[in-house]
Amino acid sequence: MFTGIVEETGRIIRIKRGSSSTGLTVEGHKVMERIHLGDSIAVNGVCLTVTGFNGNTFTADIMPETLRKTNLAGIRPGDRVNLERALTLDKFIGGHLVSGHIDGTGTIDEVTREDNAIWIAVRAGEDILQFIIPKGSVALDGASLTVAGVEGDVFRVSLIPHSAEITVLGAKKPGSTVNIECDMIGKYVKKFVDAAAGRTNKEITVDFLQKHGF
Repeated sequence: MFTGIVEETGRIIRIKRGSSSTGLTVEGHKVMERIHLGDSIAVNGVCLTVTGFNGNTFTADIMPETLRKTNLAGIRPGDRVNLERALTLDKFIGGHLVSGHIDGTGTIDEVTREDNAIWIAVRAGEDILQFIIPKGSVALDGASLTVAGVEGDVFRVSLIPHSAEITVLGAKKPGSTVNIECDMIGKYVKKFVDAAAGRTNKEITVDFLQKHGF
């Protein structure tokens, strides 16, 4: 479990590609403090298990399903990635509860500036957008952000200068791919409501919600 508060950006040192899986060597600093084999570290929001470490680098394996679902399939040596260690019980939850299990990817549609803010518009599919609501939470490449608005198949978030500096999001350009993890509470609520309605992955209507006291 993570908070979506990125601790630092690391650098991909080595990629070992197999027939369908991949091994990564990642350079970090803060995340290397008190590191142990089996620890969980979010790399661009993807929860990976530490399989080895040496000095300022750690290694992790990526399963085929993870490659299919995330932007880690396209990373190269030298690329920067967001890093966050797993949540501990004595840590402030400054963002929101993030599992490190990516729901899918989106594409940066537009990047604009307004005074000290950087606005990022992300285009995504309906499987993602059904969980995206204005003022709700979303994790992009593992960074906890607030949804500023949704229009059609695009939602918008805003970065403060600190977030742009400490994460890889500040360097994203139109056309870049981002990992998206939707708010886990919203996903559970939909699952429960669908079950109560005797339906699976079908649209929840206003009439249904009113009938059930919402």
